[in-house]
Amino acid sequence: MSSKRPATFVPGFHDEELCSKMRYNTFGDTGLEVSVLSLGASSLGSVFRSTKEEESIEVVRKALRSGINVVDVAPWYGHGKAETVLGKALKGIPRKAYYKCFTFCRYLPEPDQMFDFSAERTIRSVDESLIDIIQVYGRLGVDYIDIIQIHDMEFADNLDIVINETLPALQKVKEAGKARMIGITGYPLENFRTVLEKSTVKIDSILTYCRGSMNDNSLAEYIPYFESKGIGILNASPISMGLLSDRGAPSWHPASQDLKDTCAAAAAYCKERGVDISRLAMDFTLSQPQYHSTLVSTASLQNLQKNIDSVYTPLSDLEKKTQQEVMEKFMKPLNNKNWEGVEVAEYRASLKSQSG
Repeated sequence: MSSKRPATFVPGFHDEELCSKMRYNTFGDTGLEVSVLSLGASSLGSVFRSTKEEESIEVVRKALRSGINVVDVAPWYGHGKAETVLGKALKGIPRKAYYKCFTFCRYLPEPDQMFDFSAERTIRSVDESLIDIIQVYGRLGVDYIDIIQIHDMEFADNLDIVINETLPALQKVKEAGKARMIGITGYPLENFRTVLEKSTVKIDSILTYCRGSMNDNSLAEYIPYFESKGIGILNASPISMGLLSDRGAPSWHPASQDLKDTCAAAAAYCKERGVDISRLAMDFTLSQPQYHSTLVSTASLQNLQKNIDSVYTPLSDLEKKTQQEVMEKFMKPLNNKNWEGVEVAEYRASLKSQSG
């Protein structure tokens, strides 16, 4: 881990003082130096709550000026809205200042139109998104994607489709000069090993979520394997999609009720001691340098600042003590409990219901 200026630093654009505090990691064998904190654009699509476009735009610009240099977006986020807002936010910002990740294969809310892992749809979706980029920037040499990713590959009918159709399609996109690197994303961790072992396409990165958190840190078990493959590791949602927050899990959260109850009890325990459980969760994740970059999403300037502060403001003695107590009392007994298979089963049931 290093605080030196990465290749993305642009004098005159970046806030030098803040950038000097940001930490960076080498991203597998890619040659990239990525900020330990990265920005997910899902919130820009009003996925979690109603948002203000002006504030969303300023969130992106402040994040980048502060040294965050990885931005992730997908057509799925707000069904195009996040891409549009992000495009507006990036207008005028030097393209050198960030790495842009696009995640494809998940699209519309209707079950039968939600996922499409076919080669034809994947290539078409990439071109549609690149057209959006060109419309924002003009043809100024920025019509490319740094990391092109497959979205939640566990929802494919089977992983053979991902291996034999989707990944070769992304390889064609890369060979055409439209993308620099290829990544895969998803929740079940063993899927990554399966695809990495069987694919003939070079995979540069993986992205998973809620698996490098206080309540479930099972991602750590896979680090030696990923390191042996030179894989860049993006770890999303250190607060486990709201489980580790004062507001608690949203109604749609796929976790079991006992897991929600345990995390809610942990949050209450922290609140009684005047401690923010989300800050403890951020520290827990960011303290593990093997997670090259941790993805957070917000459309709130206040929350963005809290996330940035977590990089360089250490926990107080009270926070450290409370974090240790929470781990022993609530989190370790969970034994990395997860919700693998729950969302896929719900998706399959909705498909069957729609067709029947």
